[in-house]
Amino acid sequence: MNKIPPLPRRPRWRSLALLAVCLAPLLWPLQHLAKHYYQGELAGQNRQTLDLYVANLLGTLHRYETLPQILGDLPALRAVLADPLRLETLTNANRLLKDITTQTGAEVMYLMDTKGNTLAASNWDKKDSFVARNFAFRPYYSDAIEGRLGRFFGQGTTSAKRGYFFAAAVRDGEKIIGALVVKVDLDHTENLWGKTPEQLLVTDHNGVVILTSRPDWRFRATRPLTDAEREAIIAIQPYPTVAPQPLNLVPDAWLIQTQDIEETGWKVSILAPRTLIDRSVNTVVAIGSATLMVLMLLLGLMMQRRRHYMDRIDFEAHARHELEKRVIERTADLEGLNTRLKSEVLEREHAQQELVRAQDELVQAGKLSVLGTMSASISHELNQPLAAIRSYAENAEILLDHQRIDDARSNLKLISELTGRMASIIAHLRAFARRDRHAPESVALQPALDDALALLAKRRRAMAVELVRDLPDATLWVQAGETRLRQVLGNLLANALDALTEKANPRRLMLSAEQREGNVYLYIRDNGPGFTSEALARAREPFFTTKTRTQGLGLGLAICDTLMRALGGELLLGNHPEGGALLTLQLRVATPGANLHTSEDPSA
Repeated sequence: MNKIPPLPRRPRWRSLALLAVCLAPLLWPLQHLAKHYYQGELAGQNRQTLDLYVANLLGTLHRYETLPQILGDLPALRAVLADPLRLETLTNANRLLKDITTQTGAEVMYLMDTKGNTLAASNWDKKDSFVARNFAFRPYYSDAIEGRLGRFFGQGTTSAKRGYFFAAAVRDGEKIIGALVVKVDLDHTENLWGKTPEQLLVTDHNGVVILTSRPDWRFRATRPLTDAEREAIIAIQPYPTVAPQPLNLVPDAWLIQTQDIEETGWKVSILAPRTLIDRSVNTVVAIGSATLMVLMLLLGLMMQRRRHYMDRIDFEAHARHELEKRVIERTADLEGLNTRLKSEVLEREHAQQELVRAQDELVQAGKLSVLGTMSASISHELNQPLAAIRSYAENAEILLDHQRIDDARSNLKLISELTGRMASIIAHLRAFARRDRHAPESVALQPALDDALALLAKRRRAMAVELVRDLPDATLWVQAGETRLRQVLGNLLANALDALTEKANPRRLMLSAEQREGNVYLYIRDNGPGFTSEALARAREPFFTTKTRTQGLGLGLAICDTLMRALGGELLLGNHPEGGALLTLQLRVATPGANLHTSEDPSA
């Protein structure tokens, strides 16, 4: 009779439970590390979001900062201050302020005399007009009358709308005769903040909330106000209430990050609920606990299997069979993994090819986008010669009927000249729009520059921009791609015209070039406002722009910089000592080529 093998002994579950109790404290450092990690991740994301919002807010304010100082020199406004009872000058000033407000996007502009009375305003024809109101109690008025740039945030006592005020003195020689005020609407900066768990908070020097993504937090005090602050609030009335209620926030419930704006005295804060961190940490701890439990169960099973191995001799054969089976499965898995890796490598190579093609398409799309903005001007340029051709053709037919052969021949010659002009315009577009070769080639700089100027000639003439050329008579040959060089020149010249949009006459665009030390240097200078320090630091970043969203996406200089480096050259940005922006293109000298095409006179 075969002996019945003894039943396997049960694993020592008590020992496993004791081991689990000993290992449980390991969950505390796991929780601490997870909390530190997710808090750092959330803080990093919120810091980027905070930087973007502050940059957008400062961009909005900087757009209007110098406006009252510039407009204060307008004769129509000084005429009102000189004779405030003359109806004609008041009407002209009101309409002028309204037109400027519409063009710049400001909320309202108004002109005050030395007593704080409003004489003219852009909203003169509205129910909440500022005309005949006195704002001498506002601090921006006091600063302006004393010759400083006035700054102030507050809710209007007339319009009940929040805004940021810039004020500057209006002078007659050295004498201050009034003040011009520009009010900027900041409501849209709140609307930029989406519906996210993170909350936005902007407080002024009093610690009172002025901008926030939570309407119920608006105009609440984040700290106790001093008696002096309360008296100042009553005097200048920056808020709809003279006694802001406290904003009772639980500090432990929020992860708060703050950035100071020194020029306004504001603090911009982003508040992230700590529940976002707690949920992730709890998930990690739960996974750790489950992993510990699984490890305990696996350890118990291993102990039980070891005992079975010791009690049963045939367990070895069974274990060997299971091992071989697992080896086969693992081998199959490795083969499948190898196949998948090969497939992924092919997909990555395909993606790299697609990326290169997408970059080329982006460059081409940028060129076609520039051509789209010029379409109206090009249509006008072609319609004029077409109309003239039709007129000359009809006259030639009549002249032939009357046997006036010489006169008809003269009309036909004029038609030939006009078609040549149209062919030149179309040649500019074809040269600009076609795809460029990647290999460097010898390109004549002056004809490429003439093509770019020709495409922008109508816009330049419409803006009354004087073109000053100081180029060598000898042709300068550079190593470049012909079409890409035209795109760079077109973008840089278009940016120069954009910079002169807000500049009063005279407007000048100055071009010069020189060849030295194996390089050709092309200088493009305008007499506009020039670059700010921030713009110089970030001009090459994609999507950074000082223009409005309707004027550009901030890709022009980034694409130009990339193209210049691809051509082996360099794009240098800076400001000229006499004022205005100065852009320098550095290109390598090339061997003179054979093809020089003649474009239309860009100064025509």
